[in-house]
Amino acid sequence: MMLLAMPAAAQQRVTEAPGVVLRGLDKINGLLYDIEMYTGQTAEFGDLRIELTSCRYPAGNPSGDAFAALQISDANRGTELFSGWMIASTPALSAMDHSRYDIWVMRCATS
Repeated sequence: MMLLAMPAAAQQRVTEAPGVVLRGLDKINGLLYDIEMYTGQTAEFGDLRIELTSCRYPAGNPSGDAFAALQISDANRGTELFSGWMIASTPALSAMDHSRYDIWVMRCATS
């Protein structure tokens, strides 16, 4: 008898959302800010420039685990700080490393 290995997790269907809600933390003053933006839009948070490429969520579950493709750069220096996917349920998995600011994904914006 031959056994075939099955993938640990089946690939999940996702839906593309028009935008994202991010949360930003200014570590100096301890204040939190919600940042809502749409695909292709650029937002500024302190010295950061954030661009959203894509936000996706599990098909049929807009409140499910969102993941967003972001590019974050230092607006003053023009240096890239982060480029990739951030996942709402595991923000430390793919985090931006900055001495003053933290950014993480809260959810996709569906309207």
